[in-house]
Amino acid sequence: MTRVNKQALETSTQPTDLPSEASLASQLSFTLEPNDARHLAGLCGQLDCHLRQIEERLGVRIRNRSNHFTVDGPPPAANATAALLSALYNDVKRGVGLSPESVHLHLQQADLEYLLNARGADPGTESEPGMLIRTKRTSVKPRGKNQQGYVKAISCNDINFGIGPAGTGKTYLAVACAVQALLEEEVRRILLVRPAVEAGEKLGFLPGDLSQKVDPYLRPLYDALYEMLGFETVNKYIERNVIEVAPLAFMRGRTLNNAFIILDEAQNTTREQMKMFLTRIGFGSTAVITGDATQIDLPRGQQSGLTHATQVLEAVEGISFTWFANKDVVRHPLVQRVVSAYDDFEAKTATAASVKG
Repeated sequence: MTRVNKQALETSTQPTDLPSEASLASQLSFTLEPNDARHLAGLCGQLDCHLRQIEERLGVRIRNRSNHFTVDGPPPAANATAALLSALYNDVKRGVGLSPESVHLHLQQADLEYLLNARGADPGTESEPGMLIRTKRTSVKPRGKNQQGYVKAISCNDINFGIGPAGTGKTYLAVACAVQALLEEEVRRILLVRPAVEAGEKLGFLPGDLSQKVDPYLRPLYDALYEMLGFETVNKYIERNVIEVAPLAFMRGRTLNNAFIILDEAQNTTREQMKMFLTRIGFGSTAVITGDATQIDLPRGQQSGLTHATQVLEAVEGISFTWFANKDVVRHPLVQRVVSAYDDFEAKTATAASVKG
């Protein structure tokens, strides 16, 4: 429960009609219940590091005495900060440990417009616990409306596309959904598929059997599986073909029933490969296709099967498309800035080229 007392900061009378900078700020006071020292310590972090992290990101000032908090800053930011602290405190009360990384993920979710709309701009209401994807070793919580919509779409549709820049969680969430479906016996196996296209490098012939040759391309999927199931369980499932890895070229002629299939790095498929993959889906199966249309490694002049599929299948019932943006990046904060910088540079370059043309 959160009690709120909102008041405007006192400002001096200005002889001009323009609002002063101080008049645009507000002071928002609220109380987090219950007053539990251990929970409050978890919320604030060591030396209040979590509060300082929120202050820097949202441009506010946070003060607290026990469970009574005051936030100084522009009204939208102050409201969003209060709502975020309330949501974090509810997580702490449920036994979720906070770290700088998890606070960063919450901040990614705390997009001001979304948070204020979702909470009706009223930080005094209790935040509803978000959906959780439960796996053997951890529970995964989708962050923000795009990730939540993505997970909901996967649960409702047989074919799902997740398209967006690196670090938006599209592959990680797909693996989490696959693991949950396997553990709940909704599917009998998981298939991890990826086109074997080098990212601008020539790796030559790789040694080993088929699985070992494909391993370097599927390493991000393996890392997620190890985190959710554990190393021994993953290896046991691979030996029993409960988890199967396969290059996209080896999918031709197969029909996949009662399986959860993830096609990663789909921007590097050709039009023919994408059509071939989509027509492999059998009864009781779910397919998730992920990719970043800005990182295509196909030979110049060859259209990506991912971008082609978005044009062909956009209106097909039973197929979902989730488009992630730079604000959905949940890795290190610099990743979001890097993606935005590249997008801005490419846009300026394209504009300059069109002017010269």
